[in-house]
Amino acid sequence: MASYEDGEMMVENREWVLKEYVSEGLPTSDHLKLQTAKLSTVPDGHLLFRILWISVDPYTRTQMTGREEGLYAPQFELNQAVRAFGIGEVIQSKDVSYRVGDIVVIPFCPVAEYCVKPADLFLRKIDPTPGVSELDYLTALGVPGFAAWVGIVVLGDPKPGENVFISAAAGGVGVFAGQLAKLRGCRVVGSTGSDEKVKFLKELGYDEAFNYKTETDFDAALAKYFPNGIDIYLDNVGGKMLEAVLNHVNVRARIPLCGMISQYNKVWTEREGVRNLLNMVGKDVRMEGFMIGSYLHRFGEFMDEVIGYLKEGKMSSKQKIYHGIESFLESICSLFTGSNAGKVVIQVNKPMKP
Repeated sequence: MASYEDGEMMVENREWVLKEYVSEGLPTSDHLKLQTAKLSTVPDGHLLFRILWISVDPYTRTQMTGREEGLYAPQFELNQAVRAFGIGEVIQSKDVSYRVGDIVVIPFCPVAEYCVKPADLFLRKIDPTPGVSELDYLTALGVPGFAAWVGIVVLGDPKPGENVFISAAAGGVGVFAGQLAKLRGCRVVGSTGSDEKVKFLKELGYDEAFNYKTETDFDAALAKYFPNGIDIYLDNVGGKMLEAVLNHVNVRARIPLCGMISQYNKVWTEREGVRNLLNMVGKDVRMEGFMIGSYLHRFGEFMDEVIGYLKEGKMSSKQKIYHGIESFLESICSLFTGSNAGKVVIQVNKPMKP
């Protein structure tokens, strides 16, 4: 709620604060607290945002452990707001480059209802573009889309007719990875966690998909769906699926490691190892982990390509939308239960402008 005091806009702001590190398992209300504070001063060169959308991503969980390992993502500080990517509406500007009503992508956005950010913080103004929605900037044109593009296009380097496998295929990254591989003429198969999501993937354009919860013998499933072997595997889960894939790779297969969601809630000594890495040697397989920050020099190329697909109707997305800032804890835990199809986002507020 916004009000004015001595000519300055003052807002009552609710934000999610990390109170305890989450060493293993899912975060609970003991770890994360929704707190209320007031924002009243906007310094020169800064903007006051009413946050409209928050992106909820699996990697955020890895920033709550208090340990820099695995993804080596910077850890959130205790008693400080959790951060994510967001979209906000400017409601007060002290920078000539922005006006009240501008809609802006906000990196390092607190999971909150309002925030104050410097105008030079890599902000990206959203200009209305036919065929491109506001939410596309957190999905197809955001972290998930860019991760899919780097994994498939840059590291996978797909050729027409190649066989591509994508795990967690109905998730935020997998949805776009499969479409990118199809656009390059590949045969694409995805694994996911329900029959409903198998159907969704086929509607999206996947050639085949399977439910890993019912086809639990991964080695047999991959033999069934890849009789001619796997050329590219975009790994989003790690563990037993990665091990099974290595029994079905072709010579000079590429395995971009985008994430390992099955391992995020475990300390490293309890994570599942991969026993057949020797297969990589015999088949000249290249496995490569990546963080999208290392590819920011190609972000403009990615944007041009994917905006083109969106305008032409060649790429689509699906979101699971939670409502209200209070839903953050529920939404982040849902990422690890397999209950969502598509990108998880929170609609925090509706824009003030029509």
